[in-house]
Amino acid sequence: MKIVSLFAGAGGLDLGFQKAGFVIIWANEFDSEIWHTYEKNHPTTILNKDDIVNIPISAIPDCDGIIGGPPCQSWSEAGAQKGIEDKRGQLFFDFIRIITEKQPKFFLAENVSGMLLDRHSHALDNIKNMFRNAGIGYELSFEMLNSADYNVPQDRKRVFFIGIRKDLGFKYVFERSNFKKQTLKDAIYDLKDNALLGLTNNKTNGKGCVVPNHEYLAGKFSTIYMSRNRVRNWDEQSFTIQAGGIHAPIHPQAPKMKFINKDKRIFAPGKEHLYRRLSVRECARIQTFPDDYIFYYNNIAAGYKMIGNAVPVNLAYFLANSIKRQLSENSSILCSKDIYSAQLEDMNKKHNRIKLGETIVLVGYYQPKQYEWIKRQGIYNFRINSMTDSLTVDKEIMDAKFLLLYTRGNVESSELWHITSSKPRIISKHEL
Repeated sequence: MKIVSLFAGAGGLDLGFQKAGFVIIWANEFDSEIWHTYEKNHPTTILNKDDIVNIPISAIPDCDGIIGGPPCQSWSEAGAQKGIEDKRGQLFFDFIRIITEKQPKFFLAENVSGMLLDRHSHALDNIKNMFRNAGIGYELSFEMLNSADYNVPQDRKRVFFIGIRKDLGFKYVFERSNFKKQTLKDAIYDLKDNALLGLTNNKTNGKGCVVPNHEYLAGKFSTIYMSRNRVRNWDEQSFTIQAGGIHAPIHPQAPKMKFINKDKRIFAPGKEHLYRRLSVRECARIQTFPDDYIFYYNNIAAGYKMIGNAVPVNLAYFLANSIKRQLSENSSILCSKDIYSAQLEDMNKKHNRIKLGETIVLVGYYQPKQYEWIKRQGIYNFRINSMTDSLTVDKEIMDAKFLLLYTRGNVESSELWHITSSKPRIISKHEL
């Protein structure tokens, strides 16, 4: 299935969907510092570099799914918490605008847990309703997930919106995982001895790194940073990997910071040399990026930013597989936005063209190979408007009660579908 990625960033979400078998055909990212990294790691994807506010719908290809994480700084619990009043928070509207126009089978949007704060409740309810009412409408599922439960060695809570287009006839169900807990030792122990300090002004060591991007930010630690313990042991999971390099957790080789008072910690006396920030590559490992996924930057801070803003690859992979499975399991349902819509009911009442006892049957003939492909894909969608993977239906025959699909020379492959206002079903051979 074809995917459009919005606010693609460095491509963590995209990589997870690719691993699950989806094809990322088109992506949008406005931050020029990320372009080289995305293009190098996603060479077959068309990368659009415009501001999403200015992108016309005609520039975006038709697709089966739209994924992305609209910028989250304005919702963050650590930030100003302006939410929807902030211009960056309003980018959700452009995400919804594109969904409304393109009408993919599904969408996935990710954001920070700060959206759940009471002060944002009205804005969050508004966004949920806009998702539900986008175009012909979507069945919306919403939940906060912790990456630590999804084969990711990190405590990282994020909220996810997953919508299934209403005409597909089902609602996505968030599935529980049963992964073994992944620790810092599992993720980065083999990297403990060869990290490099960034060059002057935190310029990258480039190809001087033994392992690509295995370099860390120099500089003092702020009083805010020193107000809490920033060290997790080898047998624990990491703190959340943030977008700011100065906030990167301390490497687990160091002892936990010593408590002084409520808002003050210090490094263990005599062991100060053990305290360094996690490297860019270590943060990437914790975000479950593979080592051959290279990040390109001049200043190390840009590397931390790309990685900290990404969705962990393993979590994205789990969700992508879950969506794919649920779409497949429900693909035998005959889908028509028009059959379910009140507009069609009003049209029928208005025209009153069908006489008592009259039956209209749509008949679709396919070549054998086409027919088998259609059956495998579960594509029984038909709509008034011409869309990808659909049988275009003229307005004059929208009162059809049955759809007969057949292929020449194979009666056993013929199927008669009963079109109803509730859940459609295949007619039995006896009825046929």
